[in-house]
Amino acid sequence: MTATEVTHKVQLVEGKFTAMEAKEVINSLIEEKINFHKIHRLAMCEGDVNSDTTFDDSRVGQLLREKESFREIYLEAKKAGKQVRINGILEIEIID
Repeated sequence: MTATEVTHKVQLVEGKFTAMEAKEVINSLIEEKINFHKIHRLAMCEGDVNSDTTFDDSRVGQLLREKESFREIYLEAKKAGKQVRINGILEIEIID
């Protein structure tokens, strides 16, 4: 696939958050993506129980690992009484 230039950017999250706020923001975003892949996997299997759901399965696993990895950052910030800066930009491209 050949990508074209970025046609749109969305500043999804930006700013400083308390550890608890950061936990809520990050976990909500990750859970939303997990749900997307679970629903996609279910939709594929409705039409064909032998559908290849490898990508969705692996992506759910990866997202769960990311959630656990962030937990360590959250706990460190909470313990130290520090804030967490989050900068999440979506880059949207039209591709071939």
